[in-house]
Parts: sequence; structure tokens; C-alpha cells
Amino acid sequence: MTPAIWMFLAFVVATLGITVWAAKRNTGASAYFAAGRSITGWQNGLAVAGDYMSAASFLGISGMIALYGFDGFMYSVGWLVAYLTVLLVVAEPLRNAGKYTMADLLAYRLSPRPVRAMASLSTITVSTFYMVAQMIGAGALVKLLLKDIPWITTNTAIIGVGVMMVVYVVFGGMLATTWVQIIKAILLMTGTIFLSALVMKHYGFSFERFFDAASHITYLDSKTKLEVTRNFLDPGMKFGDAATAGIGKWDLVSLGIALLFGTAGLPHILVRFYTVPDAKTARVSVVWAMVIIGSFYILTTFLGFGAATIIRPDHIVTDNMAAPQLAETLGGPLFFAFISAVAFATILAVVAGLTISASASFAHDFYSNVLHHGKETNPDSEVLVARITAFVVGGVSIFLAIQLQTVNVAFLVGLAFAVAASANLPVIVLSIFWKRFSTTGAVAGLAVGLLASIVLILISPSLMGIDPPEVVGAKRHLIQMNAIFPLTNPGILSIPIGFLAAILGSLLRPEPEAEAKFEELQVRAQTGLGAETASSH
Repeated sequence: MTPAIWMFLAFVVATLGITVWAAKRNTGASAYFAAGRSITGWQNGLAVAGDYMSAASFLGISGMIALYGFDGFMYSVGWLVAYLTVLLVVAEPLRNAGKYTMADLLAYRLSPRPVRAMASLSTITVSTFYMVAQMIGAGALVKLLLKDIPWITTNTAIIGVGVMMVVYVVFGGMLATTWVQIIKAILLMTGTIFLSALVMKHYGFSFERFFDAASHITYLDSKTKLEVTRNFLDPGMKFGDAATAGIGKWDLVSLGIALLFGTAGLPHILVRFYTVPDAKTARVSVVWAMVIIGSFYILTTFLGFGAATIIRPDHIVTDNMAAPQLAETLGGPLFFAFISAVAFATILAVVAGLTISASASFAHDFYSNVLHHGKETNPDSEVLVARITAFVVGGVSIFLAIQLQTVNVAFLVGLAFAVAASANLPVIVLSIFWKRFSTTGAVAGLAVGLLASIVLILISPSLMGIDPPEVVGAKRHLIQMNAIFPLTNPGILSIPIGFLAAILGSLLRPEPEAEAKFEELQVRAQTGLGAETASSH
């Protein structure tokens, strides 16, 4: 067997071993959903980074920069800056006021059943969007990694990744997911640093030579079939007027808003703060995560521009495969095998996190608190429902990933961020900071934000049969004019709609009971008094 297959198998065996170890420690709902709140700050910081640095980051952004230069780097900037929102607004209040899911915070002073039902729907929708993106990357990667095995196709690869993801979550719970994410973060940073060093070695460790090469890239244009020389450091290749019929700046602003605010509404990121013993540890873990994530996104510069200058854009197989190809070119088959295995680890860790967040939301919010009216239920039955949900979510994600396997993963994740920012963020922020926020406002914000973002995506150029980056000029203008909503990311419109719906709903149907509990929530959210802690289990 090739080194790639051996490394692939080694990682699979190692992670399955972690799952077996964690399964023996899953002795209750707290252990299954929140790893017994036993994760330390640095461990959770690594796990958050592992959860966040997804296939979209490693594969998608590298490809975006390799094909669109400076414009692709905007994804890196957006995802990094987004963590300021998490640190300053969400992490501490969420940890103090909740137990397992985002809806715990919302239900603290609002009517639990309608709020939890809508929050569960939103969580599952966002998680599925994000998961499909990861599995598309997984399919392409595993097919490339195991190309010597004739029966491995993209579809079988997607199915295999989906099955493994379900195994981690069903048996290992949050503890297994956390340690898979920690290992993945360490491997990913190691691989990225080494690959960046190889790129700089290619240019004699001279930044001047590296960026000079990036400013003069000659390649065969896929549309004109002519050789062109472009400066990849100049903005505009993806969001410029020539490529987007004059609305590229609005597209960029819309994407930026979605990335900036979407992170604070991502369910699989939010649930990570319930695995630590207290709010102080939650803050520490965010700082650790920002350092690791910041370092990683800076290094995507070398991965993307390195692929563009060394491989050339016209020789990159697909936009999701730029980093593995660069590894093979500079480090040979062994390093290609390592980078591919790391990318595979990246995908498995993220999809496991997404699956457990969706499963926890359905079991804890919908099953226990909506169907059973919040009455005391057997914790084992809640865990059983979560495990069944993992199977369902995994099956749906596998089906959608097979149907959408040609889409760039960074682009698809950008849409998931838009949905999270439009539906989840408004209700989280208003619940924490606005006294007059009511149950009607929460349900309206979640429902309208979710619906608005999805409808705008469906009527955008992205999903009306045309992939926007494939066409330019007059033809591009015709496509964007034919699309009912001309922007590829809905954030610029759907996020204000989500906030507006939440505010109007609260003003139209005030809730004195919710207002009366506002001060109590403030004390708990800011001080942690009465919060769920590790010692309470």
C-alpha cells in the first residue's frame, strides 16, 4: 500500500481508539453532551480551533487564494476577526446561563417550548449546511488520497466519512469529539507550518521574492484559452467589477458581514463553551483559540500564493485541492500523504462537532423540553434520542453532499455563516442585552432570519444553475440580472431582517414576565452565580 493509505488508516485507527476510550466514560447526559465539563482552557482552545479550522479553511481558502489571489484572502480575514464577536459578546454569558445548547440561554427568561423548537430547527439547518461543505471536501480528498484503490469514488468516500462521523458521535459523544479536535488542531498546525516553510524555502526564505512572484503569475486562462499574466496581490479577481458586473463590492461587504457575525451563531462553536467548568475557563479557551486560529489564517497566505506561483492556477486540479497538490510538489508523496491525512482529520473533527451539536439540540431542546414539556426525563433516553438524531443528520448530510459535490467548500460554508448570523445571532444578542426582548421576538427572529437567508440563497446566482466565478463581463451581468437576488451571499440583507423581525416581534407582543427576569439573567450571565459547573455533577 502507498504511504497515503497507511497514514489514512493510522489516523482512522487512532481516532476509533479515542472513541472506545471515551465511550467507557460516557456515563450520563453531562458526559455525553458536555464531556462532563472537565475540559481545561488550553484543551478547549485547541478543540475550538480544531472545530473552526475546517475543510473550508484548509482546502477552500487555499484554493480561493490560489485562483483569485487577494480576494480569496478575504475569507481568512473574515473568519479570524469573527472571533472578537465570540470573545466580547457571546462566550461568557452563554457559558453562565446555559447547560448544553444555545436554546438554554434563550429559554432562561422566555417561554421555553416555542423558543426551543425554533432554536432546534435553526441549529439543525445551520449544522447541515456546514456539514455538507465538509463532506464535499472529504469526498474529493479521500478519492485523491486513495486513488490507487479502483472502487473508491467520490460518492463512496463521502459515505465512508459520514459513517465514521456517526460512529464517533454515537459512541464517543463530546469527549471523543473534543480529543479528535485537539489532535486534529495539533496535526493541522504542524502540517501548515511545515508546508509554509517549504514554500518560503522555494523562494530562499525571501519575502520579497515570494510576493514578487505572486505579483507576476502567468497561466492559461480557462475562458479565453490564452496565456495571461496577473498580479494576484491586486484586489478584484473575484469581487471586482469586471468579474461581478459592478456589484462585487456589495458581494464582498455581504460576505464580510456574514463571516464577522456568523461565528457567534454557529451551534458547534457555541456548544464548546459548555465543556469547560466555568466562564473564566471559557474566556481563556477563546484567547487560546484566537492565537491558534490567527496563526493558521496568516499561514494560508503562503499556502494559497504558494500554490498559485509554484503550481500555477491552470494546473490546480480543483479549487479544493490546491494545498494537497502543493504538498506533493514540494514535499513528495510522503508529505502529500501526511497533508491529505491531516485534511481528512480536519474534516472528521468538524463534522463530528457539527453532528453532536445538532443531536444535542434535538434531544435536549425538542425531545426533552418541547415534547416532554421540560419535565424530568431519563437522561439515558435523552442520550438515546441524540444518538438516533446523529444517524438521521448523517444520512441527510451524505445525500446532500453527493448532490452538491462540485461546489467550493469555502463558498458553501460562507452560506452557513449567513444563516447562523441571520437566525441565531440576533436572538442571542437581544436576549442578553435587551430587557424588552420577548418570546414572540425570539421566535420571529429565528424563523424570519432562517427563512430570509435560505430564500435569498435559493434565488441568488449561486443556486440558480450558474456558478458565478465561471463567467465574467457581459454574460456575468446577464446572469446576475436574471437572478432575483443578485448577491452570492445574503448576509447584507438577511441579518438586518433577522434583527428587525426579533425587535418588531418583541414590541408587538411585550412580555412582562420576561422583562422581570432580565436582571436575574444579567447577574447570572455576568457573574456565573447559579451556573452549571463541573462540581454540580
